[in-house]
Amino acid sequence: MTLRHEAEGLLAAGVPAMDVQVLSHRGSVPRETGTHMVVTRDAVLGTIGGGHLELKAIALARERLAAGAHEPHDVHYALGPSLGQCCGGALTLRTRRLDAESLAHWAEAAPRFFLQLYGAGHVGRAIVALLAGLPCRVEWIDEREGEFPATPLPPHIERLCVEPVEAEVAQAPPGAHYLVLTHNHDLDLRITEAILRRGDFASLGLIGSRTKRQRFEHRFAERGVPAAQVARMTCPIGLPGIAGKEPEVIAVAVVAQLLMQG
Repeated sequence: MTLRHEAEGLLAAGVPAMDVQVLSHRGSVPRETGTHMVVTRDAVLGTIGGGHLELKAIALARERLAAGAHEPHDVHYALGPSLGQCCGGALTLRTRRLDAESLAHWAEAAPRFFLQLYGAGHVGRAIVALLAGLPCRVEWIDEREGEFPATPLPPHIERLCVEPVEAEVAQAPPGAHYLVLTHNHDLDLRITEAILRRGDFASLGLIGSRTKRQRFEHRFAERGVPAAQVARMTCPIGLPGIAGKEPEVIAVAVVAQLLMQG
């Protein structure tokens, strides 16, 4: 889940915490203005970049948490001269009590991409596990309700159990990304054809081998799908050079590719 979602959970549970925010920055720094980290008595959620800076920020946050401080406290750091970090920039950290008011001032992270993900099998579940912590919007679509995990999903990931599955292609916004990895080759074919005929996708990934791609290309040619559109399809999926067929490995390669394309 996203840091904001985790912070909302702490508030709902009544767990005392401090919000550490990068209030401003200049030059080369580990994280930019607007980054948040949440510190409780015995846990740290998120990061402002690690290293000596983060250790000092955590220590200060816990001091103020123990003291019951609520008012904002700003500290300016020149990373090289004051902390010995190789980054040459400077930043100001604001530490304040995490409450409804402070959370309301968090800037909403813009979604990196909109994704329609077809298939709730092993690879689909592994991909969703990675996307759960990223700022994006995902429609996770399968015709089999029982394939979705019972555990709750963060708000930016929506489960859809529908038939016919391929009809959802028309509901995506222009410039959407698509991943097609269902349990059935004929269903993959129908979904992929609908995406190709729509044509306004940012990326289209189809799980499978080069042999599967060749077979699909032949079928699309028979059906009159423009070759230029078919050429935009990525199959096999995943960033080249990441070897392994375990669902978790495939998911890492696919999400890395999405981030490059998005």
